[in-house]
Amino acid sequence: MSTPEFDLAIVGAGASGLIAAGFAVQLGARTALIDKGPIGGDCTWSGCVPSKSLIKVASVAHHARTAARYGIAVSAPATDMTQVRAYLRATIQQIYEPTMPEALRKKGMDVLIGPAHFLDAHTLQVGNAKIRAKKFLINTGAQPRIPLIAGLDNVPYLTYQQIFENDRLPQHLLVVGGGPIGCEIAQAYRRLGAQVTLVAEHLLPREEPEVQDVLNRIFAQEGIERITARAESVYGGGHSITLETSAGSATGNLLLVATGRASLVQNLALQAARVRCSDRGIQVNKFLQTTARHIYAAGDVIGGPQFSHLAGWQGFQAVRNALLPGNNPGTTAAMPHITFTSPEVAQIGLTEAAARAQFKNNDLLIKSFDIGKVDRAVNEDDRLGLIKIVARRNGLILGASIVGERAGETITEIAIAMRNGLKLADLAATVHPYPTYSTGVQLLATQMAVESAFSGVSGRLLRGLSALWR
Repeated sequence: MSTPEFDLAIVGAGASGLIAAGFAVQLGARTALIDKGPIGGDCTWSGCVPSKSLIKVASVAHHARTAARYGIAVSAPATDMTQVRAYLRATIQQIYEPTMPEALRKKGMDVLIGPAHFLDAHTLQVGNAKIRAKKFLINTGAQPRIPLIAGLDNVPYLTYQQIFENDRLPQHLLVVGGGPIGCEIAQAYRRLGAQVTLVAEHLLPREEPEVQDVLNRIFAQEGIERITARAESVYGGGHSITLETSAGSATGNLLLVATGRASLVQNLALQAARVRCSDRGIQVNKFLQTTARHIYAAGDVIGGPQFSHLAGWQGFQAVRNALLPGNNPGTTAAMPHITFTSPEVAQIGLTEAAARAQFKNNDLLIKSFDIGKVDRAVNEDDRLGLIKIVARRNGLILGASIVGERAGETITEIAIAMRNGLKLADLAATVHPYPTYSTGVQLLATQMAVESAFSGVSGRLLRGLSALWR
């Protein structure tokens, strides 16, 4: 029996693999999409889709519980986690259906389900079958990173891979980790009615200090208990689990470990293809090529920021580089990320600290705007938040952070501006519809553009011209 030959074999059918395979087929390449199953990866089954669905359910409960402050009388909400789980499963299924193997095959690609590993630089073993390809793209994603906590192996705990299948509301949820996953799940379960203790030295440690401060205030207002320390040990089981830290202890009956994700490269036999990897992930150059130049890698498996939209974008770029002349870089400064707490936290480009490390202080223009001054935010009772822009004195935007209920949508405007080299004056001069959250960006950009224009020699010249004209 002959071994099937492909122009491109894609290992991993998450966000990156799906976009990559679709593009490769459009280019006319004979394409194999390979996954151990099910199609969709973490994003569909244990990431973006179920987490945002859970956040929706939690926000409904929160709005019902706080309705009286707006003059609406409703009974106290009661959470049925079996029904919550059913809702999450239904949203997953709806988003999964267009990516089922049968649907993908109709688009012109071969879909192979089974574990895969390299036999040599051009041959893969997929289940009981073998395939060969001229070029490969590896995007097998990541898996939960389990911290070294004494006693953790002896107690029951969940990661993001299991939490969305939970069908009971715990009396007290313990969350280890203050990153996006830990923060989103902690707030959601608190809004569903559970007592929650979050154990972490920082909330969203990669964000601006002001952003962390706002989220701390909101979590405290909503009754999320916080232990500002690392988890050192854990013991118990059954109906009682206790976490010990240097700053105190907490006892609950459900434990979520959310301490990051590690690249998933086990069992790929990368050495057979001469592809190097480290604890960080598969090594790639700026064009997403591995140490075997005909093999590319993209998304979470190469380490770095782990976002579905980044993985999808890199998958597209990798296929472009593999199947077309020339090369596009696999990174960009204009890559936003969002944590879907309430309010949302969005960031793009350089933080203030990163900008000050790269540029002279007199070349920077950094300003924040209280979201409580944005009329739409006042309408929505979204009074805790901010918009912060980091720019150069010439108006070129280096980065931004937004905390607000529409932060994820609002940051897109700044992403477009950064991608196309637009400046503060361009944002300021663009008419924004009122009342929207994006008017806050316009107001802040206007303040900064005016400050830039009226500084130094240009400012004196403008004032002189104005005096003459008067």
